[in-house]
Amino acid sequence: MASWVVSFGIIVALFLASANAQLSATYYDKSCPNALSIIKSEIKKVLSNEPRMGASILRLHFHDCFAQGCDGSILLDGSSGEKTAGPNLHSARGFKTIDAIKKNLEAACSGVVSCADILTVAARDSVVQLGGPTWTVPLGRRDSKTSNQNAANANIPSPISTLSNLSSLFQAQGLSTKDMVALSGAHSIGQVRCTLIRSRIYNDTDIDSAYAKSLQSNCPSSKSGNKNLSPLEDVSPTFFDNNYYKELRKQKGTLHSDQELFSGGSTDSLVTTYSNNEKTFFKDFAAAMVKMVNINPLTGSSGEIRMNCRKAN
Repeated sequence: MASWVVSFGIIVALFLASANAQLSATYYDKSCPNALSIIKSEIKKVLSNEPRMGASILRLHFHDCFAQGCDGSILLDGSSGEKTAGPNLHSARGFKTIDAIKKNLEAACSGVVSCADILTVAARDSVVQLGGPTWTVPLGRRDSKTSNQNAANANIPSPISTLSNLSSLFQAQGLSTKDMVALSGAHSIGQVRCTLIRSRIYNDTDIDSAYAKSLQSNCPSSKSGNKNLSPLEDVSPTFFDNNYYKELRKQKGTLHSDQELFSGGSTDSLVTTYSNNEKTFFKDFAAAMVKMVNINPLTGSSGEIRMNCRKAN
């Protein structure tokens, strides 16, 4: 068994190395030299008006990568695609922002920059714009021609996930426990609908009572108010920092799955580390994002460069 695991690990590593070799941070330097500045400019404009959109773009990227790889498949319209999967229906947003960026890029260099790369860079720029770390994004992904609703439903973690569930889903994507805890820090920004936290704030016992009551004021126990929004972290919900981890240590995780990271289990020490050292959190988050953006990219002749991010050519 041990030798099989080692062999499998080597195969996966070689596959990722082969795929990553076709990606490069300088991929568009000659074909579309202003690509990164065009993306950054639009993100800066959008977030200056609505900081929450940064969290939405980051979430969109995460959900894209976890379905069938970072291939822009979540952007495709269609009743049987990822947009209508449970984790995305009525909650995934940011599509118009990606459309605007694509329009600007098509005007500058038509048919060159993929929607998958747009989303990947936009997620990075959103984090930076909201005060978080930066990282080098490998580029050259191509766009999927299809979208996989079943994969989105199966692979994207639920807000009621246990620590075991979370670990399994991240490991299936080649991400470690440290990657999982670091990437969960994305919940330092953004908001969540009442329907996704109702069970936690009325039924869970591992939540600060005063915090639960504050959330209940905007999320009634009845089925009304399902769309009411609450911050995922209420100390600095529009600023990317390590307050998320500090709140977990006070049993103020807004999602059940968040609090699972600090519940007497194997990840408590990482939460403590990140709560005490924002620099370490930023470093590990950036490293985990680089690993995540390399999940099953389409390169070479695979896929296509969509002219419209919402539909295949």
